[in-house]
Amino acid sequence: MNTMEGYSNTILMISLHGYVAAEPELGKPDTGGQVVYVLELAKRFSRLGRRVELVTRRFEDQPEFDEINENLRVWRIPFGGKKFIQKEEMHDYLGDFITNFFAAVRSRGITYDVVYSHYWDAGWSGQKIGEELGIPHIHTPHSLGLWKQLTMGVDMTPKEMEKKYRFDERVRKEFLIYQSCDKIIATTEQQNEFMQEQYNVLDRHIEVIPPGINENRFSPIRKQDQIALQKELEFQEKDVLILGRMAANKGYDLLIRALPTLFELVPEARLIAAIGAEAQQDDKGVDELKILAEELGVMDQIKWIGYVSEEELVRYYRAAAVFAMPSRYEPFGMVAIEAMACGTPTVITIHGGLAELIRYGYHALYADPNRPIEFGTMMAIPLLHENLLSEMSVEGARFARRNFGWTGIARRILSVFDNSRKGKEM
Repeated sequence: MNTMEGYSNTILMISLHGYVAAEPELGKPDTGGQVVYVLELAKRFSRLGRRVELVTRRFEDQPEFDEINENLRVWRIPFGGKKFIQKEEMHDYLGDFITNFFAAVRSRGITYDVVYSHYWDAGWSGQKIGEELGIPHIHTPHSLGLWKQLTMGVDMTPKEMEKKYRFDERVRKEFLIYQSCDKIIATTEQQNEFMQEQYNVLDRHIEVIPPGINENRFSPIRKQDQIALQKELEFQEKDVLILGRMAANKGYDLLIRALPTLFELVPEARLIAAIGAEAQQDDKGVDELKILAEELGVMDQIKWIGYVSEEELVRYYRAAAVFAMPSRYEPFGMVAIEAMACGTPTVITIHGGLAELIRYGYHALYADPNRPIEFGTMMAIPLLHENLLSEMSVEGARFARRNFGWTGIARRILSVFDNSRKGKEM
């Protein structure tokens, strides 16, 4: 049932790649932190009384609509055929999406107050839609092409990188999006500064608002309950957890190189590697990590558990003694915030905005994963000093839960929408 037909004053959210749904299949290709971010915000907007239509791509055997509640639904527009398309290959189909969107929307009685787009593919489309409808366009990049290009050239030549990621075209389109949209919502101060320096964006054109977490779900447990959970999941007292889909920017190979230092300092430590998804390319990447671990002589102290479902995430965060995020490039790092909110002492990368927000040694620790001795030492320190481990558990959870609850984040973004709409009317 199309409960929103005829409504006005609706937020149009656009997130095109991956498997966007009322119950998203997290872990599938291109379906991770951005999908969580978009859906949580949409739900909080609807909880705060706003009507929301979340538009994405329709492919495979997906239905046209997912009705989430009276104020929110997912609407899928078909383009690019029936098969899944990776986000790096979305360039060629955006014109078809815009055409098909307008063909559908013109026949319905719905109007929009604001367009809120996510990632550059939806940003390019959202700008065209906003201009044609005469409404504000707000954009969250999630990832910056030029930043990724500068930090991803580990094992690729520039020609190979361009063939795979099409950075030149992406960066050109990102520049036009950032110059043309009404407001950019950056998730970190580091992102803000990079856009000003590399994309010539004015400071007043950017609002920095971090992502949020479901504070009711990601929460600490008593030490006695943690011990019972560790026994159930076959964790040991000094296990370090890494978790996420397989991708070069995640820096899992860098963390493997840091393990000799960790194991020298804490011989009883292990690594719990919850890496991968359902894609064959993830399996190949994990196999390469295993080869590296064999070469470094650390294979016997790694437990490879593969993909962890969304339902199980909280239990794994809580069972770990330490959580590590060794990314080469990480716009924010939701997994680290989730782990901290669960009371797990966390070591994060310096190559991302979260390092600028935490108080080092109080909320979390950070290090450069490109320096394996440094990163290995930071993983070891909480395991060596029980008082520090306890302090980081308590203060990290307080920091994460107080600063990154979704309802507060949603209110801040709604104020950006309202101010942009007033500016458009002047």
